[in-house]
Amino acid sequence: MSHGRAPRRRFTLLAAPLAAAALAVTLTACDSGNQTSGGGDTNFVTSNSGIATAAKGERVDAPPLEGETLDGKKLDLADYKGKIIVLNAWGSWCAPCRLESKYFNKVAKETEDQDVQFVGINTRDNSRSNAISFEEDHGVVYPSFYDRTGKLLLRFPKGTFKLQSIPSTVVIDRDGKLAARYVGPLDDTQLHKMIDPLIAEK
Repeated sequence: MSHGRAPRRRFTLLAAPLAAAALAVTLTACDSGNQTSGGGDTNFVTSNSGIATAAKGERVDAPPLEGETLDGKKLDLADYKGKIIVLNAWGSWCAPCRLESKYFNKVAKETEDQDVQFVGINTRDNSRSNAISFEEDHGVVYPSFYDRTGKLLLRFPKGTFKLQSIPSTVVIDRDGKLAARYVGPLDDTQLHKMIDPLIAEK
């Protein structure tokens, strides 16, 4: 009888880590916005609103990001050098992303004449058509990278403001440095709290 149980125990031991890994992916796939740590040894300051910021002298360089838009055109963050860049990770499958899209469109329009550029990173969408339909349905007014496997998200160095879950947003200052981050969906008031101090910087 003991010979019949052994394979079952081995299966249980193997299945447990796999189940834990699957659960971790599920929990971070579409986050509620409670994760605000930068990770690693940092000098980030997180306000009561959950927005994490770095003082001008403490910021690190944003990683170079280049690739294709949802409709196959070339997109390179370097083309927006000198501008404040609001970088938002999203997916068409993510309910909070649908909720925040109207606020991103609103603030993108409000700040476009202040050298602010919004850019999306669409990730984990199995087809471009789903992402394109999302943008059409929600009237998205700025370009997005198509990053199905999440490789662009992995370019953010450990211990920096990383786009670690969906949705999350980082703001890059005019010098190309990571200045602020929020994990979770944002409204227009929160977006202005992240962007306006950078607009005011000289």
